Amino acid sequence: MFVVLACVSALAGCSTIRGWFGGDGEKAAEKRASEPAELVEFTPSASVSRVWSASAGKGEDHLGVRQAPVIADGRVYAAAVEGGVRAFDLQTGDQVWRHESDLRLSGGPGAGEGLVVVGSLKGEVIALDAATGAERWQAQVPNEVIAPPVMGQGLVFVRSNDGRVTAFDAASGERRWFWTKELPSLTVRGNDGPVLGPGFVFVGNDDGTLAALAIADGRPIWDLPVAQPDGRTELDRMADIDGTPVLDGTVLYASSYKQATMAIDAPSGRPIWGSEHGGSGRPGLATDKLVVSDRNGSVWGLDRSSGTASWQQPALARRNAGGVAIHGDYAVVGDFEGYLHWMRLDNGEFAVRERAGRAAIKGAPVVADGILVVQNVDGDLTAWRIQ
Repeated sequence: MFVVLACVSALAGCSTIRGWFGGDGEKAAEKRASEPAELVEFTPSASVSRVWSASAGKGEDHLGVRQAPVIADGRVYAAAVEGGVRAFDLQTGDQVWRHESDLRLSGGPGAGEGLVVVGSLKGEVIALDAATGAERWQAQVPNEVIAPPVMGQGLVFVRSNDGRVTAFDAASGERRWFWTKELPSLTVRGNDGPVLGPGFVFVGNDDGTLAALAIADGRPIWDLPVAQPDGRTELDRMADIDGTPVLDGTVLYASSYKQATMAIDAPSGRPIWGSEHGGSGRPGLATDKLVVSDRNGSVWGLDRSSGTASWQQPALARRNAGGVAIHGDYAVVGDFEGYLHWMRLDNGEFAVRERAGRAAIKGAPVVADGILVVQNVDGDLTAWRIQ
């Protein structure tokens, strides 16, 4: 019994000594460092109002597909994993039409060429009439579609999750060509659609490169690394470009999970500037700023002409801030608790915060005619206007 009591005392003493040297304190500090930042209080300098709310159906939940609506010709088009596709009036939120579907719709929608196009978790592609919601054609790609299809110049471009871009004839759904990029061993879950320019389609890839393809036949024109996938482990090497690049005139802006952003001369593929700030979400383009959110949750305002960081907003650390939208004089991101954060474009300070529901916002908000629309993982839509 004496030996047992002595051992217990010794163990208790060791525990106490570990406490003296900060063992428990270090664990607590590590735990705090990995938890989402608590929202900071601030005095609002702007006011926003909720214009309307609606449901797109049963949302993506934990699939990680980052569903978001698209706005075209005064209508908001939204899809859900269960619930089909719906069209709403941008100003009022009134439902214009609904297309029922048993498919698990995960990619899109995209709108253009008089069509609304969505993809499914099994690679089905459905094109609907934008005016009525009637089905025009169906097609198939080899893998799940979690990015919105893009339409233009008589074609529909569908990016599937195996690194393939497939071009379909917008009128008939006939496949014209496809192009494939080999995937790295480990990638960030989620990707976004390509962007179109005159004669080009630009695709951000999971290996950190940006490719320019000829629209006519999918022929590669140039391929440029935005970020180098270096590091000792596959996790270290992840460099995905998962947000749709932004094209303004002849300048293309792309951002990588490797915390790099680049401005590129689109016709030639020549780099204009590079920045060490960036992330996998869609960047937001303002008059004089490019706004990006990095993988740690910081939001950065970069000078458009040089890439120099004008400001940083670090208060959203580990809150899974997604793609950036520009809403008037503000940059807007959503987070994992359903909050929307409006930040001033001139200095990055918080201007106003509103909650769009309890569910996470993973897709980037979209803006048209002064109205911002966002979709959460439950499939709920909300529209907001700056007062």
